[in-house]
Amino acid sequence: MQLLGHQVGNREPLFLIAGPCVVEDETLMLNVATELKAIADRVGIFLIFKSSFDKANRTSTSSYRGPGMAQGLEILAKVRSQVGVAVLTDLHEDTPIDEVADVVDVLQTPAFLVRQTNFMQRVARAKKPMNIKKGQFQAPWDMHNVVQKCRAAGNDQVMLCERGVCFGYNTLISDMRSLAVMRSTACPVVFDATHSVQQPGGQGTASGGQREMVPVLARAAVAVGVAGVFMETHPDPDQAPSDGPNMWPLGRMEELLKTLVELDHLVKSRPYSEDSLASPAGSV
Repeated sequence: MQLLGHQVGNREPLFLIAGPCVVEDETLMLNVATELKAIADRVGIFLIFKSSFDKANRTSTSSYRGPGMAQGLEILAKVRSQVGVAVLTDLHEDTPIDEVADVVDVLQTPAFLVRQTNFMQRVARAKKPMNIKKGQFQAPWDMHNVVQKCRAAGNDQVMLCERGVCFGYNTLISDMRSLAVMRSTACPVVFDATHSVQQPGGQGTASGGQREMVPVLARAAVAVGVAGVFMETHPDPDQAPSDGPNMWPLGRMEELLKTLVELDHLVKSRPYSEDSLASPAGSV
């Protein structure tokens, strides 16, 4: 798949989606994007900057949701033009999709809305690349139907993103087999290494997380063979207004990315052995 001038896919070099969970002040966003771009250039990985102008799925009404669409898009537009990076942001049911699509490069659909056909097809009709979060409640083979809905709406620029599946209360687990299953859709598969360690609602009025497990799951996903890795990051995650417990520190991003890029190159230098023994979707 051609993504913003780059060839991406499950056999192509790894790319990165990264940035703070939610848009904060303009200075922080520009500084983080500048540092991420410098890291990506040194490591040799294609970067898409991610941040949300509105987090409609926060645990509590008292939680910070972001600056709103107008200010948030203004800041993201400056990141895009001044830093020179592609930009991704989330949409929600009531988001004016065309207005957002005029500013950002990739549209992301939240996991909780993946079954909403009208919403998914409205996003698809914007004709922008889509990063579709797999629902925490879904089997990986269910994503075939999601992809078909978007293609029926005229959009073939579809990526699928694994972010863990519910396992008991306030707990997510990552089944690495799901990455191989979703490859059968012929869509680039992205692994969300930070939301996969999230503990939804685990702190009562906020979500918790196991930040120390981010590199563990990221390495495992790259070893499976994926197109990209998604990691939310922040200079000081413990002070971040959203998803701090599961964000990876910006100061430690380069060392982790070096490992992931090396591992990606090794894995993709050989055929995937499982492809010669592939089982029908839904049989894992």
